[in-house]
Amino acid sequence: MSRLLRRWVPPPAAVGLRACRGAAAFGAMAVALAVVPLMAAPSQASSRPPRAAAELAVPAPPGGGPASGLAGLQKAGKSAGFRRIILPDLAVIEPHGLSVTQVAALGKLRGVSDVLAIDGASIKAGGQQVNVIGVNPQQFRSWTPLATASDQQLWADLADGAFVASGDAGHQLRLHPGDRYQLAGASSLTLPYAGAATFGIAGVDLVVDAAASSTLGLIHNVAALVSAPGVAMTTLKGEVRHLLGRGGSVVSLREPQLPVDTATSPGKPSNYIELFRESAGRYCPGMSWTVLAAIGQIESGDGTNVGPSSAGAVGPMQFLPSTWAEWGITAFGEPGPPNVMDPYDAVPSAARYLCAAGASTPAGLPGAIFAYNHASWYVAEVLALAREYARLYG
Repeated sequence: MSRLLRRWVPPPAAVGLRACRGAAAFGAMAVALAVVPLMAAPSQASSRPPRAAAELAVPAPPGGGPASGLAGLQKAGKSAGFRRIILPDLAVIEPHGLSVTQVAALGKLRGVSDVLAIDGASIKAGGQQVNVIGVNPQQFRSWTPLATASDQQLWADLADGAFVASGDAGHQLRLHPGDRYQLAGASSLTLPYAGAATFGIAGVDLVVDAAASSTLGLIHNVAALVSAPGVAMTTLKGEVRHLLGRGGSVVSLREPQLPVDTATSPGKPSNYIELFRESAGRYCPGMSWTVLAAIGQIESGDGTNVGPSSAGAVGPMQFLPSTWAEWGITAFGEPGPPNVMDPYDAVPSAARYLCAAGASTPAGLPGAIFAYNHASWYVAEVLALAREYARLYG
């Protein structure tokens, strides 16, 4: 049962960005990610014959939907020149600018894995007031949604001194890629327009590089993005506020909690979505089924590529043999001993393993995902795709 009749993947998340007017307006920030696939080797034969592929398929989302352009993004992402996507948890905004010492101190807080400081201010473009951020393109790229991070030409143009706009700003200002436009801040610059992109930060109209930021007189380090997987938000906010004192403000960027469904049914799941729901409900009450769905898709494309991986992991949920020996179970009435290649065994076993690592609580979920695959980028990708499953399947 290691293959599917039909595979459907949620499309990468799209963040609507509304142009926000006023000086250095970064108060409302929202970040979304798409998914980078893990590499997997050709499939390995199971010790128990697989069932027919038609027995376990992924149903289309309610209301239908396109087959998704994720495959193209995956291909682009593998050769786009960036190493990973970083999931921000918190934004720190200081209208007068964060000091170098403060930025360094943010990075030293317990549980913080990455910090990115950005410049910003409100300037004039085409006679209109716009919010601009100044960034190091190489660094900022990893903090943007995958579709944007994968656009090699866009980042090359930005690094060469062009500017990029949000879709809304590009439309409102009637910008045309390749044309040059005057930006007026402390000084004026005439820069080529590279094109529109989704930045994942609400209220940002334009993005320029560090050199243009300096010339335009943007406020240096007006904000910082903080990534701290596994740290409770109340704890993280408290430590950041203690560090800042009375200055600045702190904004949570974490998405709402993923849906948890503890209801179970006596029957056997007939498709992967039902299998993910039932496995979470039976073996890890408190964990969202969407986490299993995201891991299953990232690890094997829901059983379409079952390994072994370069590390020796196999099956639809990619267990190492040593981990499977400890956590593998037989479930849903399957015959014989636990079979790592059988989704009806592998998915419940993954739920059991994640639950033991703390996935039954929102605060413990990032750490449990990290235990499944020891990489902060993996935590970001699982959570991002889990939110897409929640949005599309409810």
